Parts: sequence; structure tokens; C-alpha cells
Amino acid sequence: MEESTIQQNQPQENPFQAAGTQKNTFMAIIAYIIFFVPLLTEAKKDPFVKYHIKQGLLLFIGWIAVSIIDYILPYYGWIIVRLLNLALFILMVVGIMSAAKGEQKPLPVIGKIGEQFKF
Repeated sequence: MEESTIQQNQPQENPFQAAGTQKNTFMAIIAYIIFFVPLLTEAKKDPFVKYHIKQGLLLFIGWIAVSIIDYILPYYGWIIVRLLNLALFILMVVGIMSAAKGEQKPLPVIGKIGEQFKF
């Protein structure tokens, strides 16, 4: 009888707790689409969301770099620009899927760079 009473008083582990709450998972997904939105909310304190914000920021920087390349090489670089845009889009989808699963997997190629950001 005492054992069942002790078990009832112990808090139940939430499977989403390690990755954040449902709201924070949503904010982690939003970080890949518009990286600064989670920075405007309380979700910015969650390490899980911060991790995905950093990767979303890298994707944003990547898109700016590709736009600059497109501006510099408008006629000759269009194939390169299209391939880079496709690669960035694929990385964004991989990041969104990782955030939706509650995982903190670094994105290929750029993921390790994002871990070096401090904010």
C-alpha cells in the first residue's frame, strides 16, 4: 500500500520534457522558417530552441550569401545559385524534421558551426 502511495506522489516523466514542451517544439520549427521569432518569446530560454535558432540563423546567412553570389554572377552563376538554394532548402527541411521529432541533430555541413555561436 505504501509503495503505490509513493509512486503516485512522484512526478511522472513527460516524454517531451527532454526536448522541450509542445510549444517549444513549435518554436524550434519556426526557427528554421523565421529564425528571429523565437528570440522574441520566452522560448529563447530553452536550450532546445536555442540550438535550432542557431541552425536557422546559419541557414539565413547561407541564403544571404547565395543572394550575393546571384547578384555578382547574374548570368553565369544561375546554375550554382539554383543548386545552393536547393541545398539550403533541403537542410531547412531536415532541420524542421529534426525539431519536430524533438532531436538536436546538427545539420550536415553547417551544423558544427552553429554550435560555436554563443547567445
